[in-house]
Order: sequence, then structure tokens, then C-alpha cells
Amino acid sequence: MSTEFNGSTPGLILRDSSAFVGGVEPPTPPLPRAHLSDSNSSSSLKTSVSEKDEKEGWMPLDELGKVRVSGRDFPIRSEKQGGRGNDTPVARLDLEHQDSSWQAGPPAASLCGAGDDTVYPEGGLQAWLVVLGSFCGMLSSFGFMNSIGVFQGYLSTHQLKDYSEGTIGWIFSVYVFLAFFGGLQIGPVFDAKGPFWLILAGSIIFTLSIFLMSICTQYWHFMLVIGILGGTGTSLIFTPSIGAIGHFFHAKRGSATGLAATGGSLGGIIFPLMLQSLFPKVGFAWAVRILAFMVASLCLMAICLVRSRLPPKANSSILPDFTILRDPAFALVTAGVFCMEWGLFIPVTFLGTYVLETAMPDSAAFTYQVLAILNAGSCLGRYLPGLFADRIGRFNAMIGALFLCTLTTSTLWLPACLLPTAHPAAKPLTILYALLFGFASGSNISLTPVCVGQLCATEEYGR
Repeated sequence: MSTEFNGSTPGLILRDSSAFVGGVEPPTPPLPRAHLSDSNSSSSLKTSVSEKDEKEGWMPLDELGKVRVSGRDFPIRSEKQGGRGNDTPVARLDLEHQDSSWQAGPPAASLCGAGDDTVYPEGGLQAWLVVLGSFCGMLSSFGFMNSIGVFQGYLSTHQLKDYSEGTIGWIFSVYVFLAFFGGLQIGPVFDAKGPFWLILAGSIIFTLSIFLMSICTQYWHFMLVIGILGGTGTSLIFTPSIGAIGHFFHAKRGSATGLAATGGSLGGIIFPLMLQSLFPKVGFAWAVRILAFMVASLCLMAICLVRSRLPPKANSSILPDFTILRDPAFALVTAGVFCMEWGLFIPVTFLGTYVLETAMPDSAAFTYQVLAILNAGSCLGRYLPGLFADRIGRFNAMIGALFLCTLTTSTLWLPACLLPTAHPAAKPLTILYALLFGFASGSNISLTPVCVGQLCATEEYGR
């Protein structure tokens, strides 16, 4: 059933009698019993309800205290009270009866702060299944993104050996650009239509791009297949997968998003080591096809599990809304994230190539291993900063992680780059840098959407 509460906090709030004509509050009608289960609990208070009202499904007011908010209810929305001449927002909650066996415990749902009257379950089976689906989507899409250094190194010595590192790097630059820039359009579509069709389309496009990569031989082949097709597919998977989590979590949004984002780091560990083993055994073509089959199965999990909790917003535009940049806080965060992403993907892309160029011991094998080490650190960096961010503040945690990125790059990788070729200290410094930078940079995926989410309403989270 539905009942009304004044304000954004669940619970009845007494009205000032002076607000009523003659200073007398009209009698409050009994509340309907619709959708309430039977209960054996009793109350010492008795409120008379006519037999007619009882048959029509109304309940006495003294039973109001025996209802609770269900964790599976839809988020509530602010509405205007019609016909009362009162502009006070009221909220509508779906309630279920509480029997005497129910024990007090943690709240099943939480209300967010002022300005967004939405109830979040903060857990439950459906919420954690969405996190699992997002984890699978991130493992496939961002696992590949975190492995692009492997392909950069391999192509520079095989199919594209006649091209410079900078020219080859443009392929993966376009890929990363489209993976993030695509969210500008995909986000509004997610807010208006939900995640299902976006993830389905992205899974088909992204899986197809990896299969086609196995037969590429020319530079323009790789640019079209990896850069354009792969980048578009990654964006279609990544944006709604992360956005859907924000519909189920508010107080725990940082830790839940961080947990899902560890999928990308786990993929960055598995894929490079798998390709290192498969390239010499089955060749490039079949190694990439095996990767494509893995990606397809993971994307299928994401399609089945990722759901939106908010109903589609009526008359919502699917076009980007640039007026939000008029907000100084949002404009500043946008500029900061732009610079952050630009810097963080330089080591991910070129660390493997750096290992080859400096002729480190076992450099051919270490090219794959150093990316796995970086992503192992990133795996912890995706989750732990999100966990602490819910306690110390999302922006505070983000700034601390970025400071650590700057510190490790300037004190570890830069000195290693200045050492002579094949210097014995270069490899230990590179390993330490990969581990620490991976941890610090892991927050760029888990905390960025959480920080941005603090500046907008939930129904605009994808936008």
C-alpha cells in the first residue's frame, strides 16, 4: 500500500493545527490494508474501524507502527500534495506488514541526503547480483583495456613492425578515447531506457571486434577493429554497468562500485598471462579467438544480471545536457577527470614497451608479467579506496590516490628511465613502481563515478 510522509525522513510528522481552517485538523481516514500480509501481533491500543471499512481493506492507525519499508521496494519520489494548497513535498513508500517474529536490525534501505528523495536498499539479492553482473562486464571490457600494453608490444614486433611506437599507439589511444567519450551519449540513453539494450549491443560489438582482430594484418584493420569498434563496444558495456550500481547503493556506493571495478583489474591479470602462454603455442589468431570466447561468456553474464532499479524517466531526453557544465563544481570535476584519465593510461599502455626497449633480463616474458603486476596492485586499489571513501569522503580518497600516483611516478619510474640500458636496478624499480602505481591508479575507475554521483540526482547518474 501507499501512505504519505512529510519531509525526506520516514515516519509521520505532526501537522501544525493552525494550518487548518478554524484551527481544527480534520479527522484522518484509516489506512488501507491492501498488499499487507496477515499478522498475529497485537496492540494494547484499539482504534475502532467500521465493519464496512474493514471489509474494504482499511486498517486502524494504531497498526501503523507495525509496518516497515521493504528492501525490494522501488525508490520513492517527491510529489506535490494535490488539492490541499500545500507545496510541501511528500513521499510515497510501499509498505509491508511486520509480524511479531521480526527482529530489529540494520535498516533495509537508506534515504539519501536532501534534494534527492530516493530510497536505496543498500544490499539484498538483486543489488548484489547487479554488482556481480557489473563485475563480469568490467572483467571483459576493462580487462581488455588493462591488457592493451600486451598488444602494443606484440604488434610492434610482428604485424606492425614497420610502424613506429607512436603510430601504433594511436590505435589504442582511439580505443581508450572512445571507451570514455562514448559515455557522453550512452549515459543519457541509460538514464532514459535502462541498461539492458546498451549492454546487449555493446557485448555484440565488442566480442565481434576481438574475433575480427584475429584476422587483421594491416594498420587500418587494427585501427578500425580495435580503435573504433572495440572502443565503442567497451563504452556500451562499461557505462551502464557502473551506472546501474548507483541505483541500489548510496551509503555503500564507493565500496560496491569498487568491488565491481576489481573485475577490470582481475582481467588485467588473467589476460596478459593467458596470452603470454597462448601466443607461442597456438599463434596470435587462435589466442585472440580464445580471448573472444571468454569475453562473450562474461558479457552474457552481464546482460543477464545488470538491471536498473529506477523506472524509465518519462519524456527524458537521450541527448547530452551540456548545461550541467554551468555548475562550477561539476565543470571543475570534469576537467580534473579529463586530465587524470590522460595521465593514468600512459603507464598502462607503454610500460610493457618500456621493458622491451630497456633490454631488461627476460624482457620478452617480463613484458606480460609487469602488466599483471600492475593490475594485481590495481585490484586492491579498486576496492580499498572505495571502502575508505565511504568513511572519509569520496573526493578526499580520490585526491589522496592521485597524489600517490604522482609520487610513485616521479620517485620510481622516472629514476628507472634515467638508468643506463640493462642496469640491474631497473627491473626491481619497475616492479615496485608497477605494484604501487597500480594500487594508486585503481581508484580512477571505482571513485570517479562515485564522486560525480555526488553532484547529480540518481536519475541522472549515467548522464
